[in-house]
Amino acid sequence: MIPVTSFAQRTVAVFGLGKSGLSTVRALEAGGAKVVAWDDSEAKRAEASKAGITVEDLTARSWSDFAAFVLSPGVPLTHPEPHPTVKLAHAASVEIVGDVELFQREIRKQFPASKIVAITGTNGKSTTTALIGHMVKRCGGEVQVGGNIGTPVLELDPPRSATVFVVEVSSYQIDLAPSLAPDVGILLNVTPDHIDRHGTIENYAAVKARLFAHQGEGATAIIGVDDGFSSDICTQLSAARRQKVVPISVGKTLGRGIYVIDGLLYDNTGTQTQKAGDFRPLRTLAGAHNWQNAAVAYAAGRALGYPRERILTAFESFPGLAHRMEIVAEQGGVRYVNDSKATNADAASKALATYDNIYWIIGGKSKEGGIESLTGYFPRVRRAYLIGAASDEFARTLDGKVDYLRSQTLDRAVEAAANDAGNGEGELRIVLLSPACASFDQFASFEERGESFRRLVLKHVEAQKRASA
Repeated sequence: MIPVTSFAQRTVAVFGLGKSGLSTVRALEAGGAKVVAWDDSEAKRAEASKAGITVEDLTARSWSDFAAFVLSPGVPLTHPEPHPTVKLAHAASVEIVGDVELFQREIRKQFPASKIVAITGTNGKSTTTALIGHMVKRCGGEVQVGGNIGTPVLELDPPRSATVFVVEVSSYQIDLAPSLAPDVGILLNVTPDHIDRHGTIENYAAVKARLFAHQGEGATAIIGVDDGFSSDICTQLSAARRQKVVPISVGKTLGRGIYVIDGLLYDNTGTQTQKAGDFRPLRTLAGAHNWQNAAVAYAAGRALGYPRERILTAFESFPGLAHRMEIVAEQGGVRYVNDSKATNADAASKALATYDNIYWIIGGKSKEGGIESLTGYFPRVRRAYLIGAASDEFARTLDGKVDYLRSQTLDRAVEAAANDAGNGEGELRIVLLSPACASFDQFASFEERGESFRRLVLKHVEAQKRASA
């Protein structure tokens, strides 16, 4: 835990008693603050009270003694309507912050030798965060990884040396971190998302841009420029010349920056363009979207001072993230890929664009638009295996375009896909779970769905080994 000492001997209000909220309370109390906490959930209030936290209705008391108000990122700050506690904080002129803001202040105050690498973007944040953390460790650095990816930032350990903190930050967290100033700030992309919480796509992009607002000389901004909003942000920062700006592209040659063409990495940040590496052999970073993640991580490694060769060697041993195009097994020319995190068509498109010769397990609780947007990838699919509530809808979309089987359940789908792929043609056949659906019709979460897929695949692979022994 990183104690928050900046509010010692003062009273701080905390709203939201989920994972980050509870860690915030503990960190504030460890730093000497008095905390008054509340949550709209009676169950969470009871849990916090049982843990010894002072729980008091923030809407029914005076705010005159509060030095700050810490809001959990899942609670509306501006849209569609500010939470009642936000309105009370504004009325009382009480500063509103989040746990990332407290983390930023404490690191700069207590551990100035440490570095903060902050990653945001609509897509790819978690993979990029994990990849950079892995890279720093393999390059010999002291690293801690947290934020939106899993461990709340205030739950991370105080640094033992010049630690690199690699932190995934959402737009909600940036909105609550007014002084965030990472040594290396990364914006992967901006596409429509969370509009209900920001009002417009323009507001959403503006919040993402705030990641760089307080960077100065010596800091680095790494920005994917393959979408219009991110490209505009990059242009504005480059013109302001407050920090070093490194544009990143996949598929487009840049006059200055780092880019990937057909899997080959080029570095044009120096006096001349250099071919820096080849991403094509990286099994756990396959596909154009992962090449962007790797190019960004490469740029971050260079900004942190690591040699090119060590960065690229680190990428070779990156295990990937569970349920995100995770390679579960490979046997007899069949690769089994767990992409359970693909809960909508756009997410599933990344795996479909990466592979060919696909035996596609698809279905669950359908999202708006279904899989109509994926028709361009249908020629890559040998056969589809339909599961869950979306089976009828997806059958209508696939009819006449892709051969399909109504498997209904995941165990039947895995068995059928594994057998078909095992008897299929081609040097490499892909059994792909990329459902393009929520899991809630048959599973509690995409994680549970992915774990089930993994167990079924490993059971099948083991049975095949025994049969051939």
